[in-house]
Amino acid sequence: MTYAFDAYVVAALFAREGAAFALSDGTIRFEDGTTVQAHEGAALTAVLHPSGEGVVTGGDDGLLVWSRPSGRTVLADIGGKWIDALDASPASGLIAFAGGRELFVRDVADPGFERRWRHERTVAAVAFDPKGKRLAAATYGGVALRFARIAEQTPTMLKWAGSHIGLAFSPDGRFLMSAMQENDLHGWRLADSKSLRMGGYPSKVRSMAFLSRGALLATSGASGAVVWPFAGSNGPMGKEAAEIGFDQSALVTRVAAQEAGGRLCAGLNDGRVWVAELQGRGLNFIKAEKGPPISALAISADGTRLAWGDEEGGAGVAGLS
Repeated sequence: MTYAFDAYVVAALFAREGAAFALSDGTIRFEDGTTVQAHEGAALTAVLHPSGEGVVTGGDDGLLVWSRPSGRTVLADIGGKWIDALDASPASGLIAFAGGRELFVRDVADPGFERRWRHERTVAAVAFDPKGKRLAAATYGGVALRFARIAEQTPTMLKWAGSHIGLAFSPDGRFLMSAMQENDLHGWRLADSKSLRMGGYPSKVRSMAFLSRGALLATSGASGAVVWPFAGSNGPMGKEAAEIGFDQSALVTRVAAQEAGGRLCAGLNDGRVWVAELQGRGLNFIKAEKGPPISALAISADGTRLAWGDEEGGAGVAGLS
């Protein structure tokens, strides 16, 4: 099934209700055809609600909104500051979001719960660890790591020069990866804060996805999906990456993966979308026709469905055999 939304697709997600798309016109479009006007301006970032029901978005109107086919619920209003960094944890029921230099945490089970911290620089990304207990905030010069429920604390600073713009914890919680404003991927082994630097990318890494139960990390930013080995205590240290689906005529803009399995999907800057089984050979092009760059990509938790969206509002949902 394909769609024409006429607005940049910010995110594609699989909620309990099915596929959902967050758009730059502030709407959430559900697979069943329902449209929810979540924001007056643009939706800037989106994640699944911790319950798995509906989508939580941050907007340029300063609102944090929970959208379901039945309508929207405003979860927070930070006074017009852009909310462009967001994560949610199904394990702890917490939602973290940032506006400018301030980082907030809310608990979906307790409307009165709030944590709030201020940073020296703008917070560009946030991420919960797999248990939802620790929270990472990416900013200029490194990442601040905190316990999400503790109000008064000194964060652990994982330092590395430059702007950090994207975060991902490994599924076992042992590693924290950060995409850089430069064409680099950085990370830390959290047991001893040992740095991991993985360079050589021709463009920015804007998307990361763990798969094979955390043994592999796939990223965008090259002419194929770059896959790093994370098995063993040292993760990718001293190891080389593989590149899946290399095509010198295109760049991978988004990756999505079945975390518990070996199914990897990629969206390209020429509008194509493919899926690969790491145990098999070759690529299956789910969307073979070219078009605007893919801006959003998601695979369902069971690995049987794929959703994508592009920079001009084209989108689709397909089953995977």
